[in-house]
Amino acid sequence: MCGRYAISLPPETYREFYGYSEQPNFPPRYNVAPTQPVPVVLEDRGERHFMLVRWGFLPSWVKDPKDFPLVINARGETLQTKPTFRNALKRRRCIFLADGFYEWRRDGKEKTPFLIRPRDRRPMPLAGLWETYSSPDGGEIDTAAIVTTDANGTLSAVHDRMPVILSPDDIGAWLDVRDERADVMRLVRPCPDEWLDMVPVSSRVNKVENDDSGLLEPLTQPEPAPVAERKPKAKKPLSSDEDDQGSLF
Repeated sequence: MCGRYAISLPPETYREFYGYSEQPNFPPRYNVAPTQPVPVVLEDRGERHFMLVRWGFLPSWVKDPKDFPLVINARGETLQTKPTFRNALKRRRCIFLADGFYEWRRDGKEKTPFLIRPRDRRPMPLAGLWETYSSPDGGEIDTAAIVTTDANGTLSAVHDRMPVILSPDDIGAWLDVRDERADVMRLVRPCPDEWLDMVPVSSRVNKVENDDSGLLEPLTQPEPAPVAERKPKAKKPLSSDEDDQGSLF
């Protein structure tokens, strides 16, 4: 799964890379967390656009968001079959603006954070789905989730899942939703190992309050930290990559 990531490159770098018309000016973020507003790029009638969404997908048919899980990841294997994602896969695909993400290796009562980035240090196109949720009182909120798949060889050393990372050549196919019959599932796969670097980073990334460039600094040795004591099981699971959420969709 993908639960934290970084948006550290200049805004103009993303604009040139994706070709959207807007000229947003946003600060670097080194520890993006679920439920926060995040930037994505989407395509409408052949033109690409920048949009801010909430990281946490809400299907349009949800009656009360309080009774719905926080969906930050969408399992690639179920995009075509789960009612939560099926329509968005056809009509509302997007790409999360990112240039790195974090993953944790669990060893007993400890977890060790790693930063995964493209070797060329260019933007990392994370495939996503978005949806506009309309509440009963008339309010609207744009929401999105990152699509995930099986880990490649690099990531399998720390986790069994990873976000779907698109190649520059596949960005257009993922964003183009004009043909609902287009086979985009061929893009939902692990990226090649040689695309990525993975390095241990400070356990400071474990706290959302820490959001500075020091989080991207590689360590010479991994820095494990104690796993936080589990609270009583919540009514709602954390994301669609959690095992106990599988039956909900």
